[in-house]
Amino acid sequence: STALGVGATSIIRVSGNEAISIVNKIFKGKDLETVPSHSINYGHIIDGEKVIDEVLVSIMRAPRTFTTEDTVEINCHGGIAPTNKILELLLNNGCRLAEPGEFTKRAFLNGRIDLIEAEGVMDLINSKTEQARNMAINQVNGKVSSLIKNLRQEIIEVLANIEVNIDYPEYEDIEQLTIQQLIPKIQKIKEEIKIILSESENGKIVKEGIKTVIIGRPNVGKSSILNKLINEDKAIVTDIEGTTRDIVEGSLNVDGILLNIIDTAGIRQTEDLVEKIGVNKSLELIDKADLILFVLNNNQELTEDDRLILEKIEEKNYIIIVNKIDLENRLDIKEIENNPIIYMSIVNNEGLEELKKKIKEIFNLEKIVTSDLTYLTNARSISLLKQCLEGIKDIELGIEQNNPIDMVEIDIKRVWSLLGEIIGETYDEELIDQLFSQFCLGK
Repeated sequence: STALGVGATSIIRVSGNEAISIVNKIFKGKDLETVPSHSINYGHIIDGEKVIDEVLVSIMRAPRTFTTEDTVEINCHGGIAPTNKILELLLNNGCRLAEPGEFTKRAFLNGRIDLIEAEGVMDLINSKTEQARNMAINQVNGKVSSLIKNLRQEIIEVLANIEVNIDYPEYEDIEQLTIQQLIPKIQKIKEEIKIILSESENGKIVKEGIKTVIIGRPNVGKSSILNKLINEDKAIVTDIEGTTRDIVEGSLNVDGILLNIIDTAGIRQTEDLVEKIGVNKSLELIDKADLILFVLNNNQELTEDDRLILEKIEEKNYIIIVNKIDLENRLDIKEIENNPIIYMSIVNNEGLEELKKKIKEIFNLEKIVTSDLTYLTNARSISLLKQCLEGIKDIELGIEQNNPIDMVEIDIKRVWSLLGEIIGETYDEELIDQLFSQFCLGK
């Protein structure tokens, strides 16, 4: 369960029907098959008469474990040699190495957690900020799953009512569900899905950060801005145009949200083959970015290259940075004054805080940071929820065309089934194998 390397302790986890009996074969101390569940037991791992290591062994009996199976955790001294030797002894006595994510996969297959909670485990391990950790723990705790389960419950109540009307039309005391009565129920579910999808954009920002691309002509100060933002001399800075020919990346934490910043090659017309490749990469990154920082030189007039960049970014989230305000002004501000602008001087440390403040405004980071962070974050889940929205359009079309209610019911069942795929009530074996293969080995 711990990364292979040198450390104070190393934890080896064993799960399965024979976990306790196998570990008991190589343990010298109390009889592990008779000790109470959820107890820690001091002793030694042995190979015949030879002592391998001094250990603490945790015994956890099914079903009150992560996998719902008998689970044993051996806490040995950290280091490659003792860990590998204990692993070797376990394998020789009937264990096999776990596949990546297999412990969590077993927890899911055994009904201990649902698929959103399982994905939350991986998000928790990979979280890089406090906000990402908070969001992941909401998934692990089931808060996110409850959003989907509540939607499924609303739909199953509608389906149950339809089924009763179809199967038992003779019962007069049962509410007759008509197409007209169905419309507000479906509309309510549709709005709830839209809200979850809208807020999932916040989840994406918290989990993955904001992909931020710094663009502009050569020698306007893009690399200096990157270095200043991440507080590290990562990009080479010279007075020679075209110094940056490949992308340079760094990260900045803004109120618990990561800015993944990319410094790009200066965009201009050039005959230099290598520089031209860098320029093309810069233009491609504009399309993929969440935020564009377009840098202009206060000491230079606006060029046709600048105007072309402005046209390319007008549909994106962007901020124009007028850099080098410590130099004489030659830039016609009137031409760009209707855009979001920050004035900066890297030499004099001016404008950095204003830039961070503007980014927080654009992405409403204060709202994200103070919310309860109950979001869907996984691309798989979001894609399925978008399919649910398309399914609801089919329901609405059926209602509009006055289709019989039992025909409309087919589309309602499809939405209910898609919601089930999100939490793993229904799943494809191949998808499950692929999903858990992304987990680290000990989890």
